[in-house]
Order: sequence, then structure tokens, then C-alpha cells
Amino acid sequence: MEAEAISATPARGAGETLLLVENNETVRLPVAELLSELGYETIEAGSAHAAIPVLESQRRLDLLIADIGLPGGTNGRQLAEIARKRRDTLPILMITGYAGAAAGSRMLGPGMDLIAKPFQIDDLAAKIRGMVKGAR
Repeated sequence: MEAEAISATPARGAGETLLLVENNETVRLPVAELLSELGYETIEAGSAHAAIPVLESQRRLDLLIADIGLPGGTNGRQLAEIARKRRDTLPILMITGYAGAAAGSRMLGPGMDLIAKPFQIDDLAAKIRGMVKGAR
């Protein structure tokens, strides 16, 4: 069984830039580290408020990853709407810890996807890779 885990390699990036918006540091920090190890440049934001200036900048972004349940007045779904006004072709991956995630997936627009926490590293890596490659 260990040989399987060692031989399985998560889908790797090629230097793409991802904006990770997650208020919970115990989730954000290890996910950002993982994304870096997978070959992505990761910009971290602890809130929608902190992410908006990045979305409004000229900085290259290949994917927005945002927790749906962001506190502070602007949740992840609202942040996705803001992102679409500024970068209409930016792929957006929403993450959620709620059991009703499947119902939430009906609220997603084109170029958007959803993954539920806790997620497997391989699942997250494959979903990100597919979305980034699909946007090209």
C-alpha cells in the first residue's frame, strides 16, 4: 500500500499564479505550501477584502481559489462575482466545508467548480490542473 502512495504523483503546475482566499490559517497555510510544492506561484489572502486589490491589479492570475464561507461582509461567492467583473475569463474554484456542497454547486457559473473540505491532495491537485489547463 505504501508503494502505491509513493508512486502516485499529484498533478503538477507549470508556474501558474493562483490566488488563494481562505480566512482559516490552519487551512490556508498548508494548502499554499502544497500548491508551491506542486509548482504554482500562490498569492494568499485571508479575506475577500484583502483579495480585491489583487483582482484589481494587473498581476497575472490563472485561477482564483476561494472559500465560500468567508467572513467580514463579503463571502466567497460574492468575491467570485467581483472577480468576474474584473477578469471575466478567470477560472474560479470554490471550496467549502459544508455538507450541502452538492446543492451549492448549482449556484456556480461557467468556468467555476467546487471542492468540499476536507479534500484529498490528489483531488485538489487534479481539479486545479484541469481548470488551469482548460482556461488556456
